[in-house]
Amino acid sequence: MKVLITSRSFGKINDRPFQILEEAGIEALKIGGDFHQEEFERIVPEYDALIIGAHEFPEEVMERCGRLRIICKHGVGVDNIHLNKAKELGIAVCNTPGTNSGAVADITFGLMISLARRIDEASRAVRRETVKVPPIGVDVCRKTLGLLGFGAIAKNMARRAFGFSMKVLAYDPYVQSLPEEFAGYTELADFDTVLRSCDFLCVHMPLTDETRGMVGAETLAKMKQGAFVLNTARGGIVDETALYDALTSGHIAGAALDVTETEPVTPDHPLLALENVIITPHMAANSREAISAISELCAENVVACLTGGELRHRVV
Repeated sequence: MKVLITSRSFGKINDRPFQILEEAGIEALKIGGDFHQEEFERIVPEYDALIIGAHEFPEEVMERCGRLRIICKHGVGVDNIHLNKAKELGIAVCNTPGTNSGAVADITFGLMISLARRIDEASRAVRRETVKVPPIGVDVCRKTLGLLGFGAIAKNMARRAFGFSMKVLAYDPYVQSLPEEFAGYTELADFDTVLRSCDFLCVHMPLTDETRGMVGAETLAKMKQGAFVLNTARGGIVDETALYDALTSGHIAGAALDVTETEPVTPDHPLLALENVIITPHMAANSREAISAISELCAENVVACLTGGELRHRVV
């Protein structure tokens, strides 16, 4: 039994994920650190299991994988996996929800504070020795946080916002009621109400045909003058051209993106030229604790699939 690992961070913190595989008699090959799409497509048909990162897995390649029994996403978003084709071919697909929700919420909240108080902008100015008057930001405390999606990460954002006395408005068409713990400071609201009311808009939805371009020119125009936009979910949900226009017009005060439509972001990307924009390299889930939990869960699901056990968090 063999598993191919293309996630760069799998087993990066400790050896336990590899030990789980080894103890089950599963041979592992990791190519995530020096990944080449062509090599992946050439060798993946030789494997019984795949622990995949964020790269593409073409349908035509999947069709050649007669041995493949399971694809484990090293993370939550499965937009790079053709789920219908996997189902057609009888390949199980699992992800790891909840394992990184605290880490992503931490970095999202940190980016929000950095934007509001212009911390990153000020730090860059100090390095360039161009500070004449320190920049003046705005408070996060007692403002309104708008959440697009109310899954595990968004719930953790709401919990953190409570400590800052924030009002939280959440839009999620698949959530009909809130857990009791959020009573008094979090409300479910329609999309337009969230947009028009929030000071900070945070995207916590998967990338689907429905959500692609969801935060575009029309959406941004409905937001308050001086509001902020943050996306730590998936590139493509925020229309980056529309965001650039809203930022340069002054309607949107700042933006933070941990994900972009093209990754890695190209050096000539227009948003990189703006002082009120922070772009990080898809690192929100990269805490030691989250990486360890994700890697171990992926390893456990591979073992379960190949030895007749029960899968956790099966998507297909």
